[in-house]
Amino acid sequence: MAAVREPLPENRYGRSADQRADRKLKIIGSVLGVVLLGVVGWIGYGYVTGQGISAEVIKRQVVSDQQVDVHLEIRKDEDAKGYCTLRAQHEDGSDVARKDFRFDESTGRIDRVVSLRTTARATSVELLGCTTDGGAQR
Repeated sequence: MAAVREPLPENRYGRSADQRADRKLKIIGSVLGVVLLGVVGWIGYGYVTGQGISAEVIKRQVVSDQQVDVHLEIRKDEDAKGYCTLRAQHEDGSDVARKDFRFDESTGRIDRVVSLRTTARATSVELLGCTTDGGAQR
């Protein structure tokens, strides 16, 4: 017959190898988590501070089959100059207008209503992006 061995009492002879490995893994995981948070914060800071001009379409109004008015809100550095590109589309998805609008005012926030002349009735208007004269794009 085989003798049955009883396990050693826990914590009597110091930490087991598994407990040391668990502690090392927790430390390594914590360090990697902090590094990841640092990288994400650094990328986010660069994205926010690197923008020269940002804009948002507040509302649009289809005036006729050949025109749509768009209310834009532009936020930029006071000395930044550049342009934003708008695109209007027909209900089938085809482009009916595309135009660049310059913003050279020396203020940080601009509200402006701009008009796009369209080749057919527009059903949607999209802000494609804004670019500073220095080349920073949003």
